[in-house]
Amino acid sequence: MRLASLFSGGKDSTYALYLAKKFDHQIVCLITMDSKNKDSYMFHTPIDKVDEIAKKMNLPLIKFSTAGEKEKELADLKRAIKAAIEKYQVEGIVTGAVASTYQASRIQKICNELDLYCFNPLWQKNQIELLNELVANHFRFKIIKVATDGLDDSWIGRVIDKESLPKLIELSKKYGFNPAFEGGEAETEIVYCPLFKDDSNN
Repeated sequence: MRLASLFSGGKDSTYALYLAKKFDHQIVCLITMDSKNKDSYMFHTPIDKVDEIAKKMNLPLIKFSTAGEKEKELADLKRAIKAAIEKYQVEGIVTGAVASTYQASRIQKICNELDLYCFNPLWQKNQIELLNELVANHFRFKIIKVATDGLDDSWIGRVIDKESLPKLIELSKKYGFNPAFEGGEAETEIVYCPLFKDDSNN
């Protein structure tokens, strides 16, 4: 099936894309929403590297701006998805939703309205299991924003890999935050993954 992947450049949207390809879906484009509201209910910020990451994966990118106003931003997402349907004959959408019913339900509603398949391969996955899968599958990602007790500014820019992951999990248990940041505790950016078309680990 021809799918567009909702893409932020973070770990979840990238891993969801990876799993969609494992299910033999054809990813024909990425869709990124450039929200002017850093506290958007729907969209990941910042998205500074999405163009660069899209090029590394050799996938076309559709990027739409939104003011990020609650509920109104959904109309902007729907416009972006319609553009993907028109340009790439998209039949469905991939999301990286893990635990946010707010996000998942609204994306599903848009897909229903547009008669599209909605694929959520990470939905309700155990967060520690998700992190271990990422590392086991050679995904490297860095923290670009922190917003919780237990993660100070020294974590900004730190790459999460098999060496640093145990410490992150330990802190999540000690301070009670979601280890995969489903509560907005931090934002991430992919540094390397098997989807990159070159052999660089940078």
